[in-house]
Amino acid sequence: MRGFGTNGYLLRDARLEVRLVYTGFLVLAVVGMLTVAAFQLKHVGPTPLRIATYYRGGTRDATMVFPKDFRQLVELTHFHAFVMGLVYLVLAHLFLATTAPERVKRGGVVLGFAGLAGDLVGVWLIRYVAAAFAYLQVVFWLFEWVGFAAFVYYPVREMWCGHGHEALPPE
Repeated sequence: MRGFGTNGYLLRDARLEVRLVYTGFLVLAVVGMLTVAAFQLKHVGPTPLRIATYYRGGTRDATMVFPKDFRQLVELTHFHAFVMGLVYLVLAHLFLATTAPERVKRGGVVLGFAGLAGDLVGVWLIRYVAAAFAYLQVVFWLFEWVGFAAFVYYPVREMWCGHGHEALPPE
């Protein structure tokens, strides 16, 4: 991790062992993101009406859904703010250590953060302000997925697809 403090550190220059560790983290992060996507799409959403019903309560598929209470939203926010904050920090650092264009880096960092922050705030707005905020929640999810896709794509490309080094250096 000390390498990130070095000005101009790039993943393409990392030793094989370091690239393997980062790749392992990226694989686990992708698995985590896919499970979140499955939860968001199958259990909460994917439509604004279903999202609003999940948080505000109502009837869904002929089943009564109870509104999320204050304690449930606090637990959700607390857990996601810490865990996703750490995941965001590591993924963003890996992303910034690539040769992606500066505008792509800035855009990805802002988009990923806006998606995460919006996802946290959106559930409160849906539950306590108006169901219409569910449309904004879909936008936050899209921001999150586009940002995180860049966070994974660019580091993998940089480390393994020959950008600045051979794909697998000789031992």
